[in-house]
Amino acid sequence: AMPTTMEMTIWKNFITMPTTAMGICAYCSCPNTASSAPYLRIMLLMAAIAATGFAVISNPPRRAIAVSAVLAAVGHAFRFYMLHSWTIDISSATFIAAFTIGMLGVMTAKLVKCPAEIFAFPSLLPMIPGVYAYKTILALMQFMQENQDAAVMNRLIVDICKNGITAFFIIFSLVIGVAIPMLMFKRLSYTRIIKPGH
Repeated sequence: AMPTTMEMTIWKNFITMPTTAMGICAYCSCPNTASSAPYLRIMLLMAAIAATGFAVISNPPRRAIAVSAVLAAVGHAFRFYMLHSWTIDISSATFIAAFTIGMLGVMTAKLVKCPAEIFAFPSLLPMIPGVYAYKTILALMQFMQENQDAAVMNRLIVDICKNGITAFFIIFSLVIGVAIPMLMFKRLSYTRIIKPGH
């Protein structure tokens, strides 16, 4: 049967809300964003919404969805704090935040009775460098246009390299940061024991 208009609207909102929340998180967590309480509260809420939306896609238990939202808020807030309080670059701050999410995920896995990967990976998604990736593609498209001034071309090359490399290292930091605790403390994580004959 064809989905009704109401079902299509609900599904559209379900898809766009986490993506919009992730975009707001990306903007609020940029190093040049003003460090203030309103930004921090918005970022915490949007990170939790984004993680919840992406966690629901894999149909996990409800307790895992709640943990995913909390981990996303904690990790994102920690990175925000590091960027505005420490002398640290965004890639290193992302690595530490991802490592923190991985450690908390491993420690929470047995309490929730779910593998840490189920709620740790969605918690990383709000920290994906969407702004830097967008700026890279935008500069690349502008670079390919004809009749560009030499000074403009040089500026676009710098933008492509700077934003592209930054996006790459942020993604690399996310992957490595969350993988280290899960590999080091795999025995502490929850694993379901399947008895023979079941």
